[in-house]
Amino acid sequence: MDEYAWPAGPRVPAPDVVLGSWAATVAALPVGARVTGEVVGRQPFGIFILFDGVPNAIGLAEITAMPPGMELPALGAHVAGEVFWHSHNLQVRIRLDDWKDPAE
Repeated sequence: MDEYAWPAGPRVPAPDVVLGSWAATVAALPVGARVTGEVVGRQPFGIFILFDGVPNAIGLAEITAMPPGMELPALGAHVAGEVFWHSHNLQVRIRLDDWKDPAE
């Protein structure tokens, strides 16, 4: 199996569902909100997350926020972090707790 995978499976919302739920997603997950979820996709640029309690949203944690020497969490891993942006392509951008500088 390839180490990279796009988000897929019965729990991953379809693009039209994500679009139709975008206003509710932004309201439920404002910038600064604490989030948890499951890794449902991995790419060289980051991981995709399904959020606990917000089923019609997709999160993205990009490697630009990952400290050197760390690895991407595995598919199925449970992660936690903080919302730092809502992107134009209907993704909630996340900074993972495991990727924060200990000095923060």
